[in-house]
Order: sequence, then C-alpha cells, then structure tokens
Amino acid sequence: MRTSTITRKTAETDISATLNLDGNGAREIATGIGFFDHMLDQLARHSLIDITLWAQGDLHIDDHHCVEDCGIVLGQALAQALGDKRGIRRYGACHLPMDDALLRAALDLSGRPFLVWNVAFPTAKVGSFDTELVREFFQALATHGGITLHVDMIHGVNSHHIAEAAFKAVAQALRAAVEPDPRQAGAIPSTKGAL
Repeated sequence: MRTSTITRKTAETDISATLNLDGNGAREIATGIGFFDHMLDQLARHSLIDITLWAQGDLHIDDHHCVEDCGIVLGQALAQALGDKRGIRRYGACHLPMDDALLRAALDLSGRPFLVWNVAFPTAKVGSFDTELVREFFQALATHGGITLHVDMIHGVNSHHIAEAAFKAVAQALRAAVEPDPRQAGAIPSTKGAL
C-alpha cells in the first residue's frame, strides 16, 4: 500500500496527515481556514489521492504558519508514500481552465525540489484568505515532497478562480505522476537508477 501518516507539532501548529496514493479522492480536511479547506478538497478530489488532514494553528496571528506547515506535512507524507518511486510515471502536466482562469502545472517527482511560480493575483485576499499564501503552500509542498513544480497563469481576472485552477492543475499533474506505469512495472523511472 502506498500510504503514509505524518504528524508535526511545533509552537505554532499541530498537524496530522494521512495519504493513500491509490485512493479515489476521499477527503477529511479541517484546518480552521475555510478557503484553504476548499482548496485542499480540490487537491484530493482531482488527484484521486485520499487525504485526511487535521490542523490547529495560531490563527489568532494569521493563517501563514498553518498553511505553510500543512504544505510541509503533505509534502513529507507524499514523499514517504512514494518510497523509492519504483514503477511510477514520475512526470505530470495539466492545462486547467476555470471560467476566466487558465493555469498550467507541470511537475517532476525528481527528488530535486524547485518551484517556478508565475501567478499574479489581482487581489490581496479571497474573503479573509491572503492570496500570497497559495504560493507559500506550494513552495512548502514542493520542498518537502521533493518536487520540481512549475505553475504558470496564462489567463485570469478572478482571484478565487485563479487559486482554484492552480490547485486543480497541480492535482491533475500529481495524479498522472504518481500513477503506476504498466510499461515500467517495478522500474525506477530514471537513468540514474534512483530518484
């Protein structure tokens, strides 16, 4: 089973996450941040990765620590569930339209974390959620998941649509990358022999 459970407790947050890479997108998510829960719901639903995530954070300060630490925990859980990455496709990409927004995500489960982020939000907030935290989440996910991740906004005027399209595009790319490759069963998808 390609599953994992990670917990992280600091002076700022207390987070637990369980992933099942071979799920159907089932999710139980509670961070105390409504918009972020909605985005993580999209991540699970469109990647078909089962995600259970419970988080408590110092939300009386702001949402930053909780959002970033959720990215850390989910990245660590993803890396743990993938193990040595034997038999996966490794790469994934998606162009995701959502009304006015068109986002492109491309990723490599390379073990070499890198984020290229070309997304500009027209507003500083969606409701009470700081839009700059979308990048912070993906930076943490990429760093701790060992992902080379590129996210580019091609079009977009509505910040909610842009954020949601980004999460859905990454989810679809992740779905493709973690899938077992029937033509490479048991092989590590690298000429190096390791990822």
